[in-house]
Amino acid sequence: MSAVIGAPAGIGRPPRPLKRIAYGLLSAALAAVLLYYSLRGVEWARVWTTITHARWQYLVAACLTTCCAFFLRSFRWRILLNTDVHFDVLTVFVATMAGYLGNAFLPARAGEFVRTYIISSRSSLSKTYVLTTALSERMVDAIALVLASSVVLLGVNPKPAWLGDVSRTTALIAGVGLLTIAIVPHTGDLVERLLRRIPMPAGLRDRLLELAAQILLGLRTFHSPGRLAGFAFWTVVVWSLDCVTVMLGAHALGLDLPFRVALLLLTGLGLGSALPSTPGYVGIYQFVTVSVLTPFGVSRDAALAYSFVSQAMGYVVVLILGLPALYRVKDWRQAIKGAAR
Repeated sequence: MSAVIGAPAGIGRPPRPLKRIAYGLLSAALAAVLLYYSLRGVEWARVWTTITHARWQYLVAACLTTCCAFFLRSFRWRILLNTDVHFDVLTVFVATMAGYLGNAFLPARAGEFVRTYIISSRSSLSKTYVLTTALSERMVDAIALVLASSVVLLGVNPKPAWLGDVSRTTALIAGVGLLTIAIVPHTGDLVERLLRRIPMPAGLRDRLLELAAQILLGLRTFHSPGRLAGFAFWTVVVWSLDCVTVMLGAHALGLDLPFRVALLLLTGLGLGSALPSTPGYVGIYQFVTVSVLTPFGVSRDAALAYSFVSQAMGYVVVLILGLPALYRVKDWRQAIKGAAR
């Protein structure tokens, strides 16, 4: 649910027209292939029976925990934003939900640019700085998930072979990410000297120097012990709440997933979001859910039923929270156009 729309990783600048078409075709092709492998051999009668017998009270509880997780995500992002300026919680929550709404319906996670535009347009913060904090937030999410799942996988047997292999690689990448956050903000003088030595027009050099300064400033927000401790604490709370959401959604369908399996599923979805995807991760979501859950005794039919219900619930929550949030943004059309460029 929140794991569908809020999964970390796979963030990049929205592609230009020709690249956008290529990205869309690649995403659609990948979704089709993954759907084929996920849906083959499925007994649709069992999938439908599982869905229609879902216990609504647990689905409502899962929606409520998803709403709480979204609010806490905005509260956590506010910790990074409140350095030189002060944002109230409602403003950041509105930007966050408008961004998640954009991620749900726009390609290439363009919602990150929607929430960046909203925050920067309501403060003196540059778009580069705000976007850096948003991407840093996603990167730390990915690091936290990968490290936690790597520990969990040590004691899990049987384990999804592909997830175990990928986790070892991404654990190394997570370590590099931590080093990046720790070291790169201290390289400002080196970056400036390099840019000044490279032959280029003076105007371009000035823009690159300003861009580099804003990126380094955004990464430096994690160098405050207080902000880092607060961000780390709420990261643990947010992802624990997401695990509870997964467990509640599964329980609504008669599936009892332990906490560790819920964490592995969230990690798989997070890693899957790095792939070119259609809005909502159609295909990727089904493939990851089936691949992660079936080794733990969940039938393919039940895993697919969960993926469909979870995605639907995720869209319902994002629409309920995102549409009013976007409505509060008077220049929401400009925010979306800016994200789509």
